[in-house]
Amino acid sequence: MGIVKYAPGIEYVKGSLAKPKKKDGHKCGDYLIGTHREAATSNPECTRLYIRKETTYDRTSAPGANELAARARFIAVAAAVKARSKNLTLMTSDQQAFLAQKDLAGGRKTLKAYYWYICGQEYDQEHGN
Repeated sequence: MGIVKYAPGIEYVKGSLAKPKKKDGHKCGDYLIGTHREAATSNPECTRLYIRKETTYDRTSAPGANELAARARFIAVAAAVKARSKNLTLMTSDQQAFLAQKDLAGGRKTLKAYYWYICGQEYDQEHGN
């Protein structure tokens, strides 16, 4: 195991330091990932550096039917949320309904979360889910 020392003034790094570059249909380089352990320990060395091959995060199988259905639902609900949040005829009633359920158990705490919930329910009703 090697000890990671960063430049003066940089205590630690969390996340990707380098990613493979995509150019002309192929990737060049590897992932370089820095981590920092925050859990209590007696070991003073709390930083790690990992190198992963460029193909590490490539998908190995085609998306299944459930994933494609979830993607389609997300796209449709996102569009419905965007449209409903800009619809002036529903805005007052939506805000009143949101405030009425906000402090209940299981209530949505933000208006956007409320829109996602309502539009998700409408999508599920239309598609029999």
